[in-house]
Amino acid sequence: MVLLKWALIALVIAGIAALLGFGGVAEGAADVAQVLVLIFLAIAALLGVLGVMAYRKVT
Repeated sequence: MVLLKWALIALVIAGIAALLGFGGVAEGAADVAQVLVLIFLAIAALLGVLGVMAYRKVT
């Protein structure tokens, strides 16, 4: 959940920077947010697969 929190923070920073006209900062923060969200989704998918595999071994 920490990665998701940082992704949301970077997304908010990107939005504020875009509203204020700081294009480079907004682009950088948006890139960071996108990478963090992808990492979070990959970890969540991996844990889901491992959970299903463990459940099948137990039952």
